[in-house]
Amino acid sequence: MKLHKCVLAIVLIAAVATAEAAEGLVQVKSDASVKATADKLEELARQRGLTVFARIDHAAGAAKVDRTLRPTELLIFGNPKAGTPFMLCSQTVAIDLPLKALVWQDESGRVWVGYNDPAYIAARHEVTQCPVVANMRKALASLIEASVTR
Repeated sequence: MKLHKCVLAIVLIAAVATAEAAEGLVQVKSDASVKATADKLEELARQRGLTVFARIDHAAGAAKVDRTLRPTELLIFGNPKAGTPFMLCSQTVAIDLPLKALVWQDESGRVWVGYNDPAYIAARHEVTQCPVVANMRKALASLIEASVTR
């Protein structure tokens, strides 16, 4: 069973890693709407013991200034059990924490979830050997994959 979970995690990370766009940004396609995907992501994050600090609806913000933006929501979440050890590797990592996931609809109507790869964050702060990074990558990839799956 442990081997099965390890193989699944590697497959998920490999699948997610192939969908990268901007440097360090992992993008995963969702078949649901932005709202449904963000709702599911928020629910799963809470179920997994993560604190959801904020959910920001950027399209609603744009509407307040008479602008139109396709559906775009940002979820800010984290857990000090993972974040604190990451910051202990380099305190400047704190600028990139808590973690964030962006859910948006592109110009073709497709919905995506994007997040900063913890390995990218580690490289940015020159702590690529930080021991929590591998587990954070697996946990985050698993959370995002579960949020885009019906």
